[in-house]
Amino acid sequence: MSDGSEDCPVLHVDMDAFYASVVLRGRPELAGLPVVVAGGGDRGVILCATYPARRRGVASGTPTAQARRRCPDLVVVPPDFAAFAEASAAVFEAFATVTPEVEPLSQEEAFLHVGGARRTATPRALGETVRARVVERVGITCSVGVAATRSVAKLASRRAKPDGLVVVPPAEVRDFLDPLDVGELWGVGPSTRARLERMGVTTVADARRLPLELLQATLGRAGGAQVHALLRGAEGGRLHAAFRPRERQRSIGSDRTLARDVGDAEELHGVLLGLTLGVTARARRANLVASVVTVRVRYPDFTTVSRARTLAEPTATTTDVHALAVRLLDDLRDPGRAVRLVGVRLSGLRDSAGHAEQLALGDPERGWRHTDEAADRVRQRFGSGALARATLLEAHPAEARPAASAEEPDTDPAGWWSW
Repeated sequence: MSDGSEDCPVLHVDMDAFYASVVLRGRPELAGLPVVVAGGGDRGVILCATYPARRRGVASGTPTAQARRRCPDLVVVPPDFAAFAEASAAVFEAFATVTPEVEPLSQEEAFLHVGGARRTATPRALGETVRARVVERVGITCSVGVAATRSVAKLASRRAKPDGLVVVPPAEVRDFLDPLDVGELWGVGPSTRARLERMGVTTVADARRLPLELLQATLGRAGGAQVHALLRGAEGGRLHAAFRPRERQRSIGSDRTLARDVGDAEELHGVLLGLTLGVTARARRANLVASVVTVRVRYPDFTTVSRARTLAEPTATTTDVHALAVRLLDDLRDPGRAVRLVGVRLSGLRDSAGHAEQLALGDPERGWRHTDEAADRVRQRFGSGALARATLLEAHPAEARPAASAEEPDTDPAGWWSW
């Protein structure tokens, strides 16, 4: 029996309040409360807000201090990036049980092409299967949009939130799109929306009345053609999406907004070590080594500076990365100014399995690499707080374990962790 989804081979699957859902697993006492995930104390920003918090006016990107004023009973939970990475991997494993054609958008969402799987079930049924498997394997919920193209499927999943599924068959695309604000279309940013609004256009229905030539005169030849297609639920002149393979992860980064402005070099080195522990551990979990290290600092006036340098040999060893990061930090930082934020990023990533390391006689690299691998196994078994660097425990106890802040979510359309 038809369920209306036969001509809809694209699923857009998006986790519901992903970071908050992950940290709240196993904490039923917080169910229904306005909970947010944030780091950096009141100087940080909200990484993710639960739906009760969103109803109180708190959203991702809101400064934590402002969020507390809006919602005095706000519950702030620190981020656990190791748990996020683990949950994301489990989510994508669940996707792979339904279709091999998965196109990640971020750590928490992806397009699934189920055209080849329609022999066994309808796209709607496959979407329900995805939802059930994510709950079963990861313990969190997701929302699914089902349509003929990515752009419509993404809008449909937004309509389905939270914890739902919406199908938009090709015959219903126009009725679905017409009432929407034109700025809701995937690919229409604030500047494009502002240009259209100056023309008296606010809804998709308004914009569809404009001829292609006028859109191109206003938005440029390529931009006008893109918007013209999106207004009709098409992509690049095609009704059905052509999927690209999953791209290699491009970078792994983390930063921390400090509880107070810090000018002491030794203390900043300790913060940098905590961040380096986290990013190198993530690289090793992904079986990657890095060729480039980038360090950035942000001053209290929000001026941000960064510097990058290539490693002598690609590596994911904490000691090597931290040594270079310290040199970069000392080179770029104005010693007369305190620092508000510190960040480190690994890029130039490649598979560690295909990389043969050059070890000199007496080089301690091999020992440090084995030390890192042993520490990874301990943390995997007993948790990220089970092991700390002795050199930091006395001077910098807060930095002694792998950590990251919620200053900027580590998500990337091409990979899952970036700046």
